[in-house]
Amino acid sequence: MAVHSSLSAVGFLAVISKRLAQAGISTNVISAYYHDHLFVPWESREQAVDILQKLSLSPRT
Repeated sequence: MAVHSSLSAVGFLAVISKRLAQAGISTNVISAYYHDHLFVPWESREQAVDILQKLSLSPRT
């Protein structure tokens, strides 16, 4: 699967960071031209993936 983030997606990382922060998961974000990378503590990885999967299923507003 190839997923590219868009430079025109204003607030994209803010939404993700907020959801992770609400769960008490700290995040280091690295943004590149085609990809964004989220680094979370190893022990929080499964919870972070679960949050991101649920977020991907939520309706867009």
